[in-house]
Amino acid sequence: MQSLTPEGQRRVSDLSQRYFVSTDAVMTLLQALVNGHGTMAQFYHPELGGSGQWMQGGMTMIGDMFNSGLKAKVEGLCSELSSLLASQPFASAPASQQSQTQGGQQQQQGGSGGFGSSPVSLFVPASGGGSGSWWPGDLGVPSSTGSQNDIRYAYFPGARRLAVDVNGRVSVYDTLDHQISGVSQQQGSGASVTFTSQYGVVSVQSLPIISGDAAGQQAPAAAPAQAGAAPARASSAQEADIFAAIERLADLRQKGIITEQEFAAKKTDLLSRL
Repeated sequence: MQSLTPEGQRRVSDLSQRYFVSTDAVMTLLQALVNGHGTMAQFYHPELGGSGQWMQGGMTMIGDMFNSGLKAKVEGLCSELSSLLASQPFASAPASQQSQTQGGQQQQQGGSGGFGSSPVSLFVPASGGGSGSWWPGDLGVPSSTGSQNDIRYAYFPGARRLAVDVNGRVSVYDTLDHQISGVSQQQGSGASVTFTSQYGVVSVQSLPIISGDAAGQQAPAAAPAQAGAAPARASSAQEADIFAAIERLADLRQKGIITEQEFAAKKTDLLSRL
């Protein structure tokens, strides 16, 4: 993420004080919202209930799922940061992008939370100028984008290119004949980047790299075909399904259809897939 301006630092500090969380927690949500184009956030922070997800106009899920006060705090922080990000250069996502960014128009219409109506520049402008897109400009407009943890991707089917950003390092790959539907990051020491196409789950490392760092590089011991290798981390849509399943289980528990022990066991199983 770009460096904050003095005004941006002041806004982060103000949110930290008003919501009684650390500035690190606020920055974690800010980074997650930047990755989600201001309309969604997938994050992990101990002060925010561990792993969680927020979607503009949709559900909010946190690891500490029965802590309604913490959930309201996360919703408030995300809403205010989302409104603040609406004035930033990257806020207007291309209309052709898929569901991850379809909340863009609502975002533009939203209020400004507790900050007032005047626009603010959160970030120090990049030296190269440009439109705010993180991928190389000659790739054009992606058909879909997404983010997960510390990675984000943009897919350009017309140019047969996939741009992947891991911790600020952007690599561009030739997608060959793959029709990509999602990119994710495998957990564990290898931390390999994979994508889903008509051929199933494939390592990004298997694609010819066109430019940039080898963002999809795996650790030598983490061969994709190795027996017992950890499964690829679920895509954003799959994570949303898991959170929705936990909510349904919670309803069944409250109605007495399942026991507390059954709920806890199933919740642990579902969260282990994240």
